[in-house]
Amino acid sequence: MKLVSFHAGRGDVRPGAVVGEEVVDLSAVAPTILALLQMGVDAARTALDGPRTPLAEVTLTAPIARPPKFLAIGLNYALHVAESQTPKPEHQLWFNKQSTCVIGPGEAIQIPTVSSMVDYEGELGFVIGQRCRHVPADRAAEVIAGYLVVNDVSVRDWQRRTPTMTMGKSFDTHGPTGPWIVTADEVPDPHDLRLRTWVSDDLRQDSNTGDMIFNCFQQIEHLSTAFTLEPGDIVTTGTPSGVGMARTPPAWLVAGDTVRITIDGIGTLENPVVREPEGEPA
Repeated sequence: MKLVSFHAGRGDVRPGAVVGEEVVDLSAVAPTILALLQMGVDAARTALDGPRTPLAEVTLTAPIARPPKFLAIGLNYALHVAESQTPKPEHQLWFNKQSTCVIGPGEAIQIPTVSSMVDYEGELGFVIGQRCRHVPADRAAEVIAGYLVVNDVSVRDWQRRTPTMTMGKSFDTHGPTGPWIVTADEVPDPHDLRLRTWVSDDLRQDSNTGDMIFNCFQQIEHLSTAFTLEPGDIVTTGTPSGVGMARTPPAWLVAGDTVRITIDGIGTLENPVVREPEGEPA
């Protein structure tokens, strides 16, 4: 099942499920996808006979507009570690992306006025489906509601200024997610998925999630050792090799580019790139 947030025209954003080429409206069950996850994914299955709209006639938005937490791991693909010319990490390296950076499919990634060193990072993300703590890796699959595509957009000069990396990872519009959440029952092995990233027509990343150093289940074990994970938390699992900063010369995103990330079995997330509008403070 593919869970989406959508609107038709200028209507309110609603939760839905994609069935074939149609979207089933799930707003009778829950007001948002986050609320639905808090109820449990199975609640959606009871409402698949609800009103339907052709998928081509709706606009998909970020599945979870404001996740409770947006957690990201760094240096988690072996070949990306090599291209970054850094030692292989002995421990998992985590940072936060602020939830206000989240955008959905088709929304524009902005090049900020303070930097031109903006990079793409195609990633597999997963969504927590139940409140949990101290989850062993061999049971971690039980707490995953589903998977989605994430672009961990990074402002490299700001990222390098502090060891936490949060500022360089959290600019507004720098958290594209979507196009939907594919429920975990439809992803037999999240560690054997082909991941590709194009910038316009140039294929930049072509890898497999099997290249992760710490897999999804190990990530949950590690994170839940310290703090409670909650329904709707997004965890993004690192990027493979092929990022812009590793090219010679570096290939930063520029206005007019389009970033397209495809993960087999999950979907395609596409976002145009524009300059940040200049003007008065928001």
